[in-house]
Amino acid sequence: MGARYIVFRVKFMILTKLGLLLKKFPTNVNFRNFISLEEWKDKTPPFFFTDKSAIRLPKERQEKLKKAIEEIKNGRFTFFNKKKIDLGNDYNWITNPDSKYQYDISKHFSLIQDLSKEAGDIKYVWEKARFSFLYDVIRYDYHFEDDQSTFVFNQIEDFIDKNPINTGPNYKCSQEISLRILNWTFAVYYYKNSKSLTSELFDKIMNAIYWQLHHVYNNIDFSRIAVRNNHAITETLMLYLSGLLFPFIPETKSWSKAGKKWFEQEIDYQIYEDGTYLQYSMNYHRVVIQLLTWGIRLAEIHNDRFKKHVYDKAQASLKFLDTCLSNENGQLPNYGSNDGALFFKLTSDDYRNYSSQLDDLRAVLSGKGYYDSTSYYWYGIDVIQQIKHIQKEMCSFDKGGYYVINDKGSKTFIRCGSYKDRPAQSDNLHVDIWVDGINYLRDSGTYKYNTSQELSHYFLGCEGHNTVSIDGQNQMLKGSRFIWFNWIKKSSSLLTKEDNSFRFKGSITGFKNIGKNIKHIREVSKDENKLEWQIIDTLENVIGKRKIQYWHLNPRYKENITIESKDERGELIEPIVEEKWYSGYYGIKEKSLRFAFESTSNKLLTTIKIKN
Repeated sequence: MGARYIVFRVKFMILTKLGLLLKKFPTNVNFRNFISLEEWKDKTPPFFFTDKSAIRLPKERQEKLKKAIEEIKNGRFTFFNKKKIDLGNDYNWITNPDSKYQYDISKHFSLIQDLSKEAGDIKYVWEKARFSFLYDVIRYDYHFEDDQSTFVFNQIEDFIDKNPINTGPNYKCSQEISLRILNWTFAVYYYKNSKSLTSELFDKIMNAIYWQLHHVYNNIDFSRIAVRNNHAITETLMLYLSGLLFPFIPETKSWSKAGKKWFEQEIDYQIYEDGTYLQYSMNYHRVVIQLLTWGIRLAEIHNDRFKKHVYDKAQASLKFLDTCLSNENGQLPNYGSNDGALFFKLTSDDYRNYSSQLDDLRAVLSGKGYYDSTSYYWYGIDVIQQIKHIQKEMCSFDKGGYYVINDKGSKTFIRCGSYKDRPAQSDNLHVDIWVDGINYLRDSGTYKYNTSQELSHYFLGCEGHNTVSIDGQNQMLKGSRFIWFNWIKKSSSLLTKEDNSFRFKGSITGFKNIGKNIKHIREVSKDENKLEWQIIDTLENVIGKRKIQYWHLNPRYKENITIESKDERGELIEPIVEEKWYSGYYGIKEKSLRFAFESTSNKLLTTIKIKN
């Protein structure tokens, strides 16, 4: 991670141990007044819309949305866009509903442990507190013309009352704070003219927003140095938008100027030239897509612009994700870290459907759209030009290390790359296979960030992916938490088409904890218009050890797929058929099916056939 990272972490640890962060982030704060409700209504800073009456989205009364609101009003919330959890109507905002652990709200945030065995996964506490559930409530309000302002403002006020500034778990993460501000802002604008928005409540919300912005600004080095991923993009964008949305707060002028510069730097650093993303995650790339949509659209509304590379990399991101996307259902490979994040849920589509979020950014950038979605209305865009999406049959994204073959309804997705930024999983040379929108051979997912060592090893390591391990070991050495050692630094890849046959050849040098200069070379060939894949795995500089080739099947379609593997002498290897786990959504695991082929041979020749 470099010297800058080490110096910052040591300094931050010292400040924490000495209690100096308590002074930098005070808990006994003065109440700040900035602008009256009437003054704000008279000179409201421009937003996506002025209030609910300005939205032109065609009304559609979906029973699914109605049911979701009934559940929310009864204290039943959807966590990570899938898992239903009963919080009740008097939730205290600090109890983990998964582990039942209750955090100490009197503790300064710097003293709160975000990862502990006793407390469990802190994301279960953060999930409701980021207020993304408000989008379902607001969409229901709009489509059913059923005013929900009292409920929405009661939720916001309840959070403010039960979470004093800079105390407890909900001030631990500046990204969560930033999202909370953005989502509150969306609600305040939507309910601008509601009787439920009183002068007293408005002052209370603005005071809370001020101190949360104060926290984000004064803690920005943590995300920009120690973390440097989508957290940094979220927080720097929030600081930039603070000057646009809250110009009546004096400090936002300087916060916004710095935030814009930092946001532009983060976009330039985090999105590679080919549009791939440094976190090697489809889900986190969508997070950035949504943040770019907010940032670019609001900058435009305020007659401001970012540097050119922001727009270029936004376009490049769309190209990459569009290439990987299944046109049949809007899904992307379940690849990379997937924590269930969908910050601004503006449709009732399933969480795994990425199409509307991609089209929202496309509409902001060009006024055009590929997919059948209308969520762009929420961004103040009334009309877009619908155009046809034609995927190229073959695409290489060498900077990020992704290779895609789109062939008459089938999609072959291959990962092969080296790392200049922190890896999340040991999954190089993984292959995903899709036919007509069905993910026959798939990535097992993430499950949870704070889980047992056994499950973490499975979901993050080679054995949770369609690749090869040596003696059950990973390509890189797993450290604690999100850390990997012995990053893959050498890789090569080439995707070509010859004589109506697609051919990929890629190699990585890894497994340093096992031996020196060990190479895994994978060759994938597929004849055009044929649902058959030939895969050759060659392991170099490793003798006598077990090579284990993993294939994760969607068990619903196990009768439609055959996998046969031979060693270098041409002898069939009997598959080990195992019941394993699959996690398509964060916090949820379901039984799945895995074929494993073991051999001491240095070459495995595999044939995969799909009958659809």
